[in-house]
Amino acid sequence: MSVTEPRGFRAAGVAAGLKSTGARDVAVVVNDGPHRHAAAVFTSNRVAAAPVHWSRQVVSDGRVDAVVLNSGGANACTGPQGFQNTHQTAEFAAEALGVSATDVFVCSTGLIGEQLPMDKLLPGVRRAVDLLSDGGGRAAAEAIMTTDSVSKTASYPATQDDASEGYTIGGMAKGAGMLAPGLATMLVVLTTDAVLDPAVLDTALRAATRVTFDRADSDGCMSTNDTVVLLASGASGVRPDPVQFAEALTGVCASLAHQLIEDAEGASHTIAIRTFNAATEDDAEMVGRAVARSNLFKAAIFGADPNWGRVLAAVGTTSAAFEPDRLDVAMNGVQICRDGGIGEPRELVDLTGRLVTVEINLNAGSEAATIWTNDLTHEYVHENSAYSS
Repeated sequence: MSVTEPRGFRAAGVAAGLKSTGARDVAVVVNDGPHRHAAAVFTSNRVAAAPVHWSRQVVSDGRVDAVVLNSGGANACTGPQGFQNTHQTAEFAAEALGVSATDVFVCSTGLIGEQLPMDKLLPGVRRAVDLLSDGGGRAAAEAIMTTDSVSKTASYPATQDDASEGYTIGGMAKGAGMLAPGLATMLVVLTTDAVLDPAVLDTALRAATRVTFDRADSDGCMSTNDTVVLLASGASGVRPDPVQFAEALTGVCASLAHQLIEDAEGASHTIAIRTFNAATEDDAEMVGRAVARSNLFKAAIFGADPNWGRVLAAVGTTSAAFEPDRLDVAMNGVQICRDGGIGEPRELVDLTGRLVTVEINLNAGSEAATIWTNDLTHEYVHENSAYSS
């Protein structure tokens, strides 16, 4: 499972010295065609990093030949010099690959407000280009890690035994904090050897991110660098049904999104907040996100305290349609709140396991949505208080 699972792609990941640990920190993914179609979605943060501004221009014509990624520096809030560094990175990679710089997508991740060490980055790009192979997807996934404890990859079909439509999807992602939606979340590269036009890719990608990455909400903090890019080589010769492809792509994105939440900084619980019987899907999403962003609720889960009052308090801050005396809440299968009041004894709820399922019944309609988040731990506070040092 990697970005080189589909035909027509090569990748590499190397250590260029951007990280003090000596770990891999530069990755390159190349689409060898015959098609080089692409689509992408980006953070909606108004303080967007230089690579986001550059890559928006690159993908605007629906073509991307290669993606250059680095960890160890976000290249955000770095002014004209930061944008020039992104431009220089694309030009350098383009020359090494024999393509146009305007077809080279650039992504960066790491600390905001520091210039990238170009004397290290560019030689790293050169080494990565020299090491490109159809088996380099794993190394590339490792090279984009920051506070991640493990690399994240996924594919369709998920195993060799699964049914396939004759094409493959691969993907890699990074992210363990600042996970909140803005069209997309974290850095994600998706690849497919299906034959698909850019417009179809764009529609499928936006549909997939809406119900996966957009609903992974670790800490409510939106990054300046969030990017998801989808590349299609067409090397399989198979043109799938757009609806079926979108479903398969959504499955890959869901796997990556769940891996990101599982690896959230310092988390001891992964929490699925399912809001159902809502008047609209937007209402269901709004309610789930309000609970996911409640530090009181997240701290309670960390302490294995099924404090349903904190759930209701968060629900009540939203504009969703509901009657307070008709709200029901269950945790891990125990209905501890019924009709806005006391339900089963909270002592019946077992929160010792990693996965916590919270179900909120609004009794106001038939729509539903699930938001994935995690608890608030001492380790999260420590990691983010010491991040710059």
